[in-house]
Amino acid sequence: MLRRSKPGVPLISPPPHHDIYSIEDLAQLIFDLHQINPKAGVSVKLVSEIGIGTIAAGVAKANADVIQISGHDGGTGASPLSSIKHAGLPWELGLTEVQRVLLENQLRDRVLLRVDGGLKTGWDVVMGALMGAEEFGFGSIAMIAEGCIMARVCHTNNCPVGVATQKEELRKRFTGLPEHVVNFFYFVAEEVRSLLAHLGYHQLSDITGRTDLLQPRSGVDLAKTAALDLSALLDLPDVQTDRTWLHHGDIHSNGPVLDDQMLADSDIQSAIAQHGTAQKTYKVINTDRTIGARVAGAIAQRYGNSGFEGQLDLTFEGSAGQSFGAFNLPGMTLTLVGEANDYVGKGMHGGTLVVKPFPGITYDPAENVIIGNTCLYGSTGGTLYAQGIAGERFAVRNSKGQAVIEGAGDHCCEYMTGGVIVVLGRVGRNMGAGMTGGLAYCLDPDGTFPIRVNPEIVKVQAVITAAGEQQLKALIKAHQVHTGSPKAAQILANWADYLPQFWQVVPPSEADSPEANSQAAVADKVLSSV
Repeated sequence: MLRRSKPGVPLISPPPHHDIYSIEDLAQLIFDLHQINPKAGVSVKLVSEIGIGTIAAGVAKANADVIQISGHDGGTGASPLSSIKHAGLPWELGLTEVQRVLLENQLRDRVLLRVDGGLKTGWDVVMGALMGAEEFGFGSIAMIAEGCIMARVCHTNNCPVGVATQKEELRKRFTGLPEHVVNFFYFVAEEVRSLLAHLGYHQLSDITGRTDLLQPRSGVDLAKTAALDLSALLDLPDVQTDRTWLHHGDIHSNGPVLDDQMLADSDIQSAIAQHGTAQKTYKVINTDRTIGARVAGAIAQRYGNSGFEGQLDLTFEGSAGQSFGAFNLPGMTLTLVGEANDYVGKGMHGGTLVVKPFPGITYDPAENVIIGNTCLYGSTGGTLYAQGIAGERFAVRNSKGQAVIEGAGDHCCEYMTGGVIVVLGRVGRNMGAGMTGGLAYCLDPDGTFPIRVNPEIVKVQAVITAAGEQQLKALIKAHQVHTGSPKAAQILANWADYLPQFWQVVPPSEADSPEANSQAAVADKVLSSV
């Protein structure tokens, strides 16, 4: 549903926000999320592992509001035991390492620490608090309180107690009530209150980070624990005298951004409020990141994803930073005259993005890169026209977005589940890897395209149907109108010569579509005439 995938199309790759390759990617994602909703806190989940403290320091510097440390235990039961047997370390080790590193680097006051991973009792909550946690996550135990028996067959649709199944005969077995979960957490809270009273404290914040109150259990004579060194858990920096690190303040801000200036404009305010129109032009530089997202967030907050009936035509001149046009919505047309960095159109849901070079250029735009890597990433709608070459991983996880570009790097259309992509030039290797939906049309000027395609799922063919030709030609015409592309104009003026040079990339889910299958096109034509 969230991916806007075609029914029956398998999703063999996780959704966009799970795909993080570097701390820079994560920092940009956090910036994006703060941009679209400046009032929302951003939580980053880290699995308890050796070295988690270093990662947590980077996450804190990237302006996350909450760091969640997840231990190896727990889980909803959906994963088979073989999948979680070696999944991380106990949460105690991860939590204490993060607490130590953040305190030693004066970063602890920037983030809340949340811990989860098999928490079951008030004792677990108090132990987590003593080691530095301020928030606590309960998963499996809450499910059990409602009747889950951890059969670990969730993925088979055969849950014996009717929790995770669509079979009506099994769902009738479910007897859980919300009150069961509420009662359980009342008991957890009562145990926490009792333990705090026993220690002589009034609230959890009084003992947060107080590892000095912990000591190894005495009288345990076991060979396997005799040489156990608990100093990593107990020898944390002193937090008794200075407790200011517990005062976190408000949600992190991106600071002054161009979108705030746009939203303060009375014409744009009026257009959003009254479903009107507005045209504005702005100068931009590469520190202007995620342009348009806060405007889209303001529209979405008021009208939802598709309720805005007005039109904002916003033009930008210069070199835009990352995530230009991210989360764009219907009714928004963003035109960039210049060039853009990575993530153009990331998560866009509608509207139009246009990127074209500066006027008066002396080079051929069709032979030069104009937008960066990973553009149209996770798009669920809208159209992108870029007069130039895109970087690597173009249209990854694209679900319904459309685009016309004039070349692309490696891994174009990777994990794509829908939409239409037109490339008026060469592509790199591994084209269509993991592509389970949508169509792509690629110009092959030198006859090397087939060897650049990953053949595991998709097949390539000539444009053999009238519907496919019409779809391709319409997008190229729109590209020429929006960008003034000489390459598009040349192709349209010599259509009979260029059409045979296009390949159509077809995943199995589109094999019977009118655009890819001549027999389906005939049947569709017959049905439409009835």
